Amino acid sequence: MSKFPRTWLALSITTALCVTNAQAETSVQENSQEDQGSLSQVDLSDSQTELTDSSTAQQNAEPAAELTAIVSAAEDQTFDLTSQCLIPEKSEEDEELPTHVEADSLDGINGKEATYRGNVKVTQGTKRVNADTVTLYQAENTIVARGNVEMSDGQIKTVSETATSNLDTDVTTLEMANYNLLCQNGRGDAKVIRVEGKLYYELEDGSITSCPEDDNSWRLVSSSIQIDQEAEEATLYNPRFEIQNVPVFYLPWLTVPIGDTRKTGFLYPTVAYGTSDGFELEVPVYWNLAPNYDLETTFKYMSERGLQTDGKFRYLSGWGRGQIEGQFLADDQKYPEEGDRWGVGYTHYGVFDRNWKLEVDYAKVSDIYFFRDVSSSIGEREDGQLLQQGKVSYRSDHWDTSLLLRDFQLLSDTTDLPYRMVPQLSAKYFYPDLLPYLDFDMVSHATHFDTDDERNAKPSQATRLHIEPGLTIPLHTTWGSWETEGRVLGTYYHQNLDGLDLSLEDTRNLDSNVARIIPEFRSTGTLYLERGTSFFDGYTQTLEPKVQYLYVPYEDQSNIYDYDTTLMQTDYYGLFRTRKYSGVDKIAAANQISYGATTRFYDSNYRERMNLAFGQIYYLNTDDTSETDPADSNYSAWAIESDFNFNDYLFYHGGIQYDISDAEVQLANSTIEYRQGPGYIQTNYRYVTRSYLDKTVGNSINLDSITTDGISQIGLLGGYKLSRNWNFNAQYFYDTTEDIMLEALARVTYTSDCWYVGITYTDQLRSWPGGVGTPNPGPEYEENISFNIGIIGFGTNFGTDVGDGGNALGYGRPFYLNN
Repeated sequence: MSKFPRTWLALSITTALCVTNAQAETSVQENSQEDQGSLSQVDLSDSQTELTDSSTAQQNAEPAAELTAIVSAAEDQTFDLTSQCLIPEKSEEDEELPTHVEADSLDGINGKEATYRGNVKVTQGTKRVNADTVTLYQAENTIVARGNVEMSDGQIKTVSETATSNLDTDVTTLEMANYNLLCQNGRGDAKVIRVEGKLYYELEDGSITSCPEDDNSWRLVSSSIQIDQEAEEATLYNPRFEIQNVPVFYLPWLTVPIGDTRKTGFLYPTVAYGTSDGFELEVPVYWNLAPNYDLETTFKYMSERGLQTDGKFRYLSGWGRGQIEGQFLADDQKYPEEGDRWGVGYTHYGVFDRNWKLEVDYAKVSDIYFFRDVSSSIGEREDGQLLQQGKVSYRSDHWDTSLLLRDFQLLSDTTDLPYRMVPQLSAKYFYPDLLPYLDFDMVSHATHFDTDDERNAKPSQATRLHIEPGLTIPLHTTWGSWETEGRVLGTYYHQNLDGLDLSLEDTRNLDSNVARIIPEFRSTGTLYLERGTSFFDGYTQTLEPKVQYLYVPYEDQSNIYDYDTTLMQTDYYGLFRTRKYSGVDKIAAANQISYGATTRFYDSNYRERMNLAFGQIYYLNTDDTSETDPADSNYSAWAIESDFNFNDYLFYHGGIQYDISDAEVQLANSTIEYRQGPGYIQTNYRYVTRSYLDKTVGNSINLDSITTDGISQIGLLGGYKLSRNWNFNAQYFYDTTEDIMLEALARVTYTSDCWYVGITYTDQLRSWPGGVGTPNPGPEYEENISFNIGIIGFGTNFGTDVGDGGNALGYGRPFYLNN
C-alpha cells in the first residue's frame, strides 16, 4: 500500500518547511450510500482508510468522498489569521502537530494521485494554506497547489498561481507570486519563489519594498533576491533602485536588513539640496563587527564643500558601554581658510564590581567655528567650552570617593584660557544617624590647577586642599520640617606666582600660600499647610512657608584667585542656598534671613495645576558680612516663580526678580504655550538689565562684545500636524535691545509609510565683525534653503529626522509641574 506523508500538505504548502518527511499510511475510504451528500471530517495526522471501490474513484464520475477539516474556534473570529504575525508553536518535532484539511471534495486514483477540490483550507499550527485545488502525485512524491494559492506561516504570506513541493528534496516553488513579510515591514513580487530549508527564500526577477499595498513610491528590483527570515536580512544581486517604477541607480550587490537584528550592509541613503552646502548625498554603512561592538560609517558628499566622512563606534564590555565618534571634512571648499575640518569624541560609562564607576567624556574639534559650520553631535558644550574629562569613583556604605581629570577646549577667540584639573581627588564621608537626630558628613578634595594662559594675568599653577566637616540636626514630620546645620570650611592654597604681572587688579593682592578657615551656620524650617478652596470647586490648595537663617562671617579673600568659581543663577530657589558661588575659591559672607512661601493648587485628581513661589532675603548687617554696597537696601530683590497648567492645553512658566530699592526689574523670563490637538504655539521672553550684568558678571565677561544695553529677547515658535503625513513648524527670535533678528526657521515635512521629504528655510546671525551695536560693518547672516528626501522601512527610520537646520535657539517646553 502506498505511503502518504502524514503532514505532507502543511510541509509543502507553507513556506517554513519545518517538518521532516515523516510518513504515515493513508488511503481513502468510500462513503456509504447513506452518507453521500453530507460532509465528513478527516484528520490527516493519524487517519488510515482504504479505497474499497477503486473503480468508482478511477472513473471520477462522482466524488468518492466529500471531506471537511475539524473546525477550530479561531474560524469563528472575524480577522484573517493568514495576515497576522504569529509566534510558531513550540514543539520538539513539528510533525507531531496535527494537520487539518477542509475541502468541498476529494477524489483520486489509487497509487497515482489524490486531489482536494474547492475551497481547500489546510491548517497545521501557525501554518495555513488556501487554494482552489491541491493534488498529490504519489509517483513523483510531489504536491501541486493551483488557483489563488495563499500560504502563511505567521512569518510570511504569499499569493501565487501555483505552488509545487517536492517531498524528497524538501523544496517548494511558487510561480508568479506576491509576498508580504508579516513580522517586518516588507513586501514584493517575483516570477519564481524557491523555498528551501527553514525560513529561507530565493526570488528570481523579484522586488522588495517597505511601502504598503498599491504604493509604488520606491522599490528595489533585482535579478535574484535571497530573504533569510531567521537572519532578518535580504541579499540582492544586480539590484536597481526605482522611484515610481523609474530606475534611479544600480548596484552590483546589496544587503538590506528586514528586522531589528544588526547586520553589516548599507543603510538607506538620504538626498538633500541646500543653498548653503549645495547638493548633498548621505550614504551610511553599518558594520556588525561582533555581538558587543559595531561601527557605522557615513559618507556625505556636499557639492559646495567636498566629501565628509563620519564614523561612530559603539562597544559594550564588562567595564561598561562606550562610544567613539569622528568627523572629517578634507579641505573645506566653502571655508578654505579653515583647511581640514575634523572632530573626535569619546564617551564611556560603566559600573563594575558593584562599587566602582568609570566615566569619560572627551571631545576635540579642529577650530572654534566647527559647530557653526558642521552639523555635529560630538561632545558636551556649555558656555562656549567643549568638555574633556575622565572620572573614576568608588562608593561604599559611608564613603564616596573619586579621581577627576578635567580640561576644556574653548570655542571662542578669547585669550583668557580656563584652568584644567590635573587631577582632583575628592572624598566624602557621610554617617547619617550618628546619634539620634544627628547626622555627620565631611567633604574634602585636593585639586591641582594648570593653565596654558600666556598673558601673565593669572597664576600658571595652583594646588588647593579643602576639608569641610558638618553636623546636621534633621527634624521631619508630616506637617513640617526643621533642619539646623553647622560646617567648618578649611582651605589651603599654594599658588605659583612666577612671572605673574602683579600690577593687575586681579593679581596685586595674591599670596603664594594661603590658609583660610570659615565657619558656616544655617537653620531652615518649612510648614506644609493644606485646605480645600472655596473659589475653585474640588481643588486643594497647599501653603508652604519657608524661612532660613544663614551666617557666614566676612573674610578678605582677595589673596585667592578664582580657579573654578562662578556666580550661580539667582531665582526663588537660590534664596535658600548656602553658597552664592560654585566652588570654594570665593565664600560669600552672609548674615541674613531668607523667607518665602510656595502655594500649590491640585485638582480633584490630585494633579498639580498651578504653583506660585515668592521670597526675599533680609540682610541683618551689610557693613561687614555682605558684598553689597552699604548704600544698598537691607533687602534683596524679590524673586518670584510660577507655573500654570490649564486643562492640559494652556501652559505658563515665569520668573521675575524685582529690586525694590532701585524700583526696577533686574531680570525676568516668561514662557506661555497653547496646545490644541495636533498643534502648538509658544512665545517666550527673557530680560536682564545691563546694570545687573555689570554687578554680577562684569568682572569676568566682556559685556561690550555681547550687548550694549542688557538683554531683551523674544521668541515665537509654533508647529502643526496638518494631516497624518504633513507637518509644519517655525521659529523666530528677535533681540529688541539691538533691534535685530537673531534667527528664523521654517520647515515643512511630508512623511509617508515608506519615504519622507522635507523643505527647511533658515536665516541665522553668524557674526558681527564691527562689534555689537556697530552699524558698519553690521551683523552678518547666512540664509539656507534645504531640501531633504529619504526612505523609511524594514524596522528603521534612518534619515527621517531632517533636523533643526542648525538653529541654536530650539524649542523648549514649559517646566513640568509635579504630576
